[in-house]
Amino acid sequence: MGTAWNTYDANKMSSGAMYGKTLAELADKDPRIIGVTADLAKSTNIGLITQGGKYPERLINVGIAEQNLFGVAAGLAKVGYIPFASTFAIFAALRGGEFIRTDAAYQKLPVKVIATHGGVSFGAAGSTHHCIEDFAVMRAIPNMTVDIPADAYETARAIRACVDIPGPFYLRVGRGMEPLLHNSENEFDYEIGKAMILKDGNDVTIMSCGIPTRDALIAGEMLEEQGVSAQVINMHTLKPIDEAAIIEAAVKTRRIVTVEEHNIIGGLGDAVASVLAQSGKRCILTKIGIPDEFGIIGKPEDLYAKYKLSSQGIMETVMELMGKEIEEEDWSDED
Repeated sequence: MGTAWNTYDANKMSSGAMYGKTLAELADKDPRIIGVTADLAKSTNIGLITQGGKYPERLINVGIAEQNLFGVAAGLAKVGYIPFASTFAIFAALRGGEFIRTDAAYQKLPVKVIATHGGVSFGAAGSTHHCIEDFAVMRAIPNMTVDIPADAYETARAIRACVDIPGPFYLRVGRGMEPLLHNSENEFDYEIGKAMILKDGNDVTIMSCGIPTRDALIAGEMLEEQGVSAQVINMHTLKPIDEAAIIEAAVKTRRIVTVEEHNIIGGLGDAVASVLAQSGKRCILTKIGIPDEFGIIGKPEDLYAKYKLSSQGIMETVMELMGKEIEEEDWSDED
């Protein structure tokens, strides 16, 4: 059980392809939508906006110049377009980060940054192409919305939603070969800033975002067989984060495990910890993610297993947490 895929599955499950398909559909209806690429139209699937020979003028290739990519996107937004700028997550968050911050976010422009190959999903490409810092970078930029869908169907819903969200938007997906969490685009509610409860439980809460969310749900089901009632929450939006869902989980289960394909510093775990600290609610928190080190080279599924992002790793971490004692406290609603 857990995250694994093959070439055949990739044709059915690609979140990147779903992004390109959805963007093309939106472009049919909204002449303001335009794509911008840094010579990665095929790899990021943004080139699908011109599929069938439509709208060749609606895709601008700036060449291998990621900083220019976001400068051009900001200029297009300034004159009324809604630009979708796509590149690999590592090039967006770090190489182009200053231009996203100053050209787009500072002016509150609707530049939609679609960052692909996030986390360690581009495993064999090595540390230079892994992106495990982008949550921290993008969360810290004023006016920025940060969303990490769990699969292709959530990606489609997020793409549709971000068009109407003012200001810059950062959406991170994987390489595009990941298994699906959902069966269709219409079977779930997807609201930016609103967590999704995937499974109810009373003993512990597993909060996840992005690709590991499917494994988090599988782990929750495995824990039931071990006599542990696990609540599983899809915290797809990191900014604005659903504070109410975090506090409710703390009060209900008093144990929270966060799961993210990101450095354990500055991402989902730290965002949840900040909410808990300010709430005054006592809760024990364990963070699963990439340790404070560069990711090693390997197949993505092997890396997920190494960093405990697989269903087995998540289950084992939760079982360790269940063995820790929590100091008793009055959990009444009174201040």
